[in-house]
Amino acid sequence: MVDIKNYEYHRIGKLAEQMEVAKIDPQIIARIMEGGEEILRKTSPKEKADWMRGAMFRMNKLLDFSTRKTVREGCACCLGGKRLKTSQRIAAEQRSLEEKVEVINAAKYVGHVSLQGNGEVLVRFYPEGQEHYRCVCLPQAEKPLPITYCYCCGGHVKHHLQIALGRELDCTTHSSALSSGGKLGCVFSFKIMV
Repeated sequence: MVDIKNYEYHRIGKLAEQMEVAKIDPQIIARIMEGGEEILRKTSPKEKADWMRGAMFRMNKLLDFSTRKTVREGCACCLGGKRLKTSQRIAAEQRSLEEKVEVINAAKYVGHVSLQGNGEVLVRFYPEGQEHYRCVCLPQAEKPLPITYCYCCGGHVKHHLQIALGRELDCTTHSSALSSGGKLGCVFSFKIMV
């Protein structure tokens, strides 16, 4: 059993917790979490990003895509508060899917949402027209991280959209500031599950 109290830095503790929730073999968890207990709240942001980069590479090597995605989506933050209330308010309104997307965009709380011709929901989770994009979660990352990390943010968007739209969604992370070294913004698509 993973003791998340061994990890002072909350993002690392949450990663360990979600791997346990996913019932990953404890030996594999230990390999992925190697050195995580040494990362403290006071550790520099660069060192935190470096550790996460290594952990994501280890996850990519040791876990299948579906498991990695589930674990990282489970690490999503900001699931409550004002965003949750906004999602619940939109869900309670009797509106079509298209109308709900308009209301979501007017609320400006999960990026720009658009319905695609293939029936998917596309979310651009970044401000338009910038030359360089920065990840708010790991702003001091000096090197790109595997896109695996970004399913956490995808999980955040998915949580709120599922509530607001009243539909189960499946997330695909297409690009991110973190995985592209700041060259691309964060783009997620969501397949509406039947």
